[in-house]
Amino acid sequence: MAGSNVFSLKGRGLKLTTAEDIEPHLKELKENDHVETVEFLGNTIGIGASEALAKVLETKKKLQVANFADVFTGRLLSEIPTALSHLLTALLTLPNLYTVDLSDNAFGLNTQAPLVDFLSQHVPLRHLILNNNGLGPAAGVLVADALTSLAEKKESAKKQGKEVPDLETVICGRNRLENGSMAAWAKAYAAHNKVKKVKMVQNGIRQEGITHLLTNGLSHATEIQVLDLQDNTFTAMGAKALSNVVGNWTAIQELGVGDCLLSGRGGIALATALQKGNNAKLEVLRLQYNEINAKGIAGLAEAQSKLPALRRIELNGNKFEEEDPSIATLREVLEKRKDAADGVGEDDDEYWGLDELDELESDDEDEEDEDDEAKAGSDDDEEGVEVEEKAARELINAENAEAQNVAQEKDQKVDDLADQLSKTEIK
Repeated sequence: MAGSNVFSLKGRGLKLTTAEDIEPHLKELKENDHVETVEFLGNTIGIGASEALAKVLETKKKLQVANFADVFTGRLLSEIPTALSHLLTALLTLPNLYTVDLSDNAFGLNTQAPLVDFLSQHVPLRHLILNNNGLGPAAGVLVADALTSLAEKKESAKKQGKEVPDLETVICGRNRLENGSMAAWAKAYAAHNKVKKVKMVQNGIRQEGITHLLTNGLSHATEIQVLDLQDNTFTAMGAKALSNVVGNWTAIQELGVGDCLLSGRGGIALATALQKGNNAKLEVLRLQYNEINAKGIAGLAEAQSKLPALRRIELNGNKFEEEDPSIATLREVLEKRKDAADGVGEDDDEYWGLDELDELESDDEDEEDEDDEAKAGSDDDEEGVEVEEKAARELINAENAEAQNVAQEKDQKVDDLADQLSKTEIK
């Protein structure tokens, strides 16, 4: 217990398999009528324990935050859907539950059903955290579709005069979403166009998928404040899409596109877009390891006057000299802003200034090749993403059909056995 409104078993490493296993740990929760946050992360919960816990959670109508990250370690694949269903069915009954964290649990195509059912229905949801769940593109499509359905339910409830919060946060990183789910995710973000924080790092999304996500989805999120797409692949094609939509984000404070291979030309395009003055609230810009060259750095130095809130730029691992005069300009500007900030974050090196530039490369980029790549990619963008999503949906249908056939086969074997037994005379 970490306070009258928080119940926590965080990181205790408990193996809670049956109702009897979890019962001693639930006494405080049962007696707490004011609990707003529950934390079960870092334990392992089985079917019986989940069912017992669900019965208690259903009574906690003031609950606002539920953290069930990393709660199925060591569990059989066959256990997870049932255990998860118990928990999420209970959470559906809680009218004030705004934040749900289900990170570090295996929710691939075989175990996603309870999650998808919950996400499509829980109208109070404001903050969703799904990090490192092994979704893959097929399950990623289903999760995105569920969020689109949720947007429709939220809108319907609003039309009925109900107070319904917008979905504000989506964190879905390290999930192998790939291009195959980007059309579905773009549709989800277009529907939830008041989202304020999106983090989809390290998802294996290539330039066609990134372009589709930005152009058809995130371009509509005009109130976004934090966008982190690091460690996906943009190339010049995705960087162009980013430069085309970044002006829509007038409230953005943090933009993370490091490790995205923006390219030299892409870096110039983004800098040019930032020079237009539509991102005056931008504070943090993460651009490391993107092959940005001296021209791109010069563009950023020119853009700084239109970015009055900018306090932190990460540029390590690009293609320019540390002694570049544009770097000196950026350093000087950020130092002045730090000095004028009256000590806010003064002692935090990661809060202000440039990052350490210790892995810079020489600029030997072939811009003509970039142009060819961008032109070739742009022609196939929409078709390529749609084809990959179609493949993901076909995989979903195949999995569903296989599961149905197995169930029918089992039912037929049971019927056959019953017929044999009915004909057997007991002697």
